[in-house]
Amino acid sequence: MKPLTKAEEQIMQSIWSLERAFLKDIIEAQPEPRPHNNTVATIVKILVDKGFVGLKQIGRVHEYFPIVSKEDYSSSSIRTLVDGYFEGSFADAVSFMVKQKDISVKELELLLQEIKKLKK
Repeated sequence: MKPLTKAEEQIMQSIWSLERAFLKDIIEAQPEPRPHNNTVATIVKILVDKGFVGLKQIGRVHEYFPIVSKEDYSSSSIRTLVDGYFEGSFADAVSFMVKQKDISVKELELLLQEIKKLKK
């Protein structure tokens, strides 16, 4: 799966949230200061070209919808991060977060409980 730029991810977050949207809806979903309409339109076109977003013609306008789910993109992004920085080891990635104090003991315990649930 192709990685997205920060701007593409921001627009994609809006499309995932809206599920189906017209360009004006995507623009309105952007945080202030909102990017120019042409900028958003260009990014949406790139997302269509990359296969992340589909479109349906309704009269003279397009309705956009996600083709790639947020979960699939998140999974691919995390896998790429772990492969690139932690030699494919999720344990090393979690260990790094613990050392950086990005994850608490309580969060680790909840994670272990979730893993045990999935094993059953």
